[in-house]
Amino acid sequence: MKLGVLAPLLTTPQRRAVLIALSSAYMLVQLSSLPVALSLPTLAEHFNRGVDDAAWMVVMYLLTLGAFVMLGARLGDRYGHARVFFIGLVISTLGSILIAVSTSLLQVIIWRGLTGLGSALIMGNANAILAAAFPPEERGRAFSVPIVGARFGTLVGLALFALFLQYLSWRLVFLTFVPMGILAIAVSRPMLLMLKDEPRSNTNPVDIPGGLLLVVTSVVFLLAGAHLHGGEESYTSSQGSVYHIGMYALSALLLGAFILLERRMQNPLVDLQHFKHKYFSLSLVSNVTFHFSMLATMTLVPIIVELGYNKPPIWVPLVLLPNQIIGLVMTFTAGWIYDKYQPKLLRPAAMVSIASGFLLLGIFIGGITVPGVGIGGISVPAMSIGGGIPIWYIPLLMLPISFGTAFFNPVNNAMIMSSLPLRHRGFASGMLETTRELGHAFGSTVSATALAMVLPAGIALLTAEQVGPFYLEGFKSAAMLVVLTMLAGGVIAFFHKPYIETQAQAAPAAASAGDD
Repeated sequence: MKLGVLAPLLTTPQRRAVLIALSSAYMLVQLSSLPVALSLPTLAEHFNRGVDDAAWMVVMYLLTLGAFVMLGARLGDRYGHARVFFIGLVISTLGSILIAVSTSLLQVIIWRGLTGLGSALIMGNANAILAAAFPPEERGRAFSVPIVGARFGTLVGLALFALFLQYLSWRLVFLTFVPMGILAIAVSRPMLLMLKDEPRSNTNPVDIPGGLLLVVTSVVFLLAGAHLHGGEESYTSSQGSVYHIGMYALSALLLGAFILLERRMQNPLVDLQHFKHKYFSLSLVSNVTFHFSMLATMTLVPIIVELGYNKPPIWVPLVLLPNQIIGLVMTFTAGWIYDKYQPKLLRPAAMVSIASGFLLLGIFIGGITVPGVGIGGISVPAMSIGGGIPIWYIPLLMLPISFGTAFFNPVNNAMIMSSLPLRHRGFASGMLETTRELGHAFGSTVSATALAMVLPAGIALLTAEQVGPFYLEGFKSAAMLVVLTMLAGGVIAFFHKPYIETQAQAAPAAASAGDD
């Protein structure tokens, strides 16, 4: 069935070239993002530095990726999305080579920033390329193909990198990106040649002042979640509160300045008029909440495995692998269902599924106590549910998260890219990836804060066996916060009409305005 459903997407050489190029690029970007976090303890030990110093390798990558993705998309509008996409592949591959031969942790951090810039150029333009190659009624399936490539990249990274770090060298982690990058460059060249004369969405000069201000705003916002303050690495300490609140306030002021600047620009980087399209805006909000849950998963699960269950890091990929395998199998099915039936409840149901998974994790890992009640003279004593389950139960409890993630991601991407006319695909692509990184920033920060607020002040003085119950209790609090966030996202997704209804309502207005 899947081969027959995939066949319509491969009817022309250009369609085949686009799907092959984007799948290889997604695989490279995903391979070089999530699994790399596994190497932090090894890098810290190799360079005789703290894990907090090594963590800047991840922070720098996310900073450059999140800060430059919108600017990269708008450069694609001006100079061609395929061309800027291809340059991103070259930069990412070059950065990986430089990391592998680095002789200091500072060099690793700097070159990780370069690979983040390359990923921003790739991801900022990939969605725009795909939207131009496939009509809205095929985008659910079309978007699922590169997402499967990304899942495969994560799967390979989790499987291989743990072995490299355990038995060989951390340099092999980054050397793995080099053949993958060369392969992505090679298979993307046919697409570049086919699209070299593609019509430009925008022939006006790029809004460089707006782009630079957006970069600064994004950097400040992302750094607000990092512990650059003195004293205890906590969001709730006096120094931590002053730093984090101050940085978030500064990012809000910069955002206000950016909005004022964009309102005055003749060719703004971010056209604020597009946000008046409620279905586009609702999809972006849903995208933030979805990726909030993604990073909450990747932040909380390693913590609960290593600190709650006192297991070595190699157990983390073992717990996460089933999640990635399900995404690899089910993502295309989600795209096919969306294209064929346009079910209104598909995205809300996916979010509720994610919420139910976190609810199960919170109950059975952290445990809950049901208070006793008395009814008609019959007394029901208090009961404790969950808590202390074996670690092998975690992948089973994560199944609703796995299915919800697989069904939501391609569908929401397709809806965002179909909510605006095709000539605005660069802006839509940039906002899709910007809100993705915004959700990541919120997910990692908020979930870590919720967990930290439950931990006692002197936890650093306790033994590994003593700290476990505290982390289990903190995980429960963080998981419940994710549950509420995802349920709110599900409500928002419920009010977004399917593409067919949206286009039917927009058609008269579009015709009168002379739109695409």
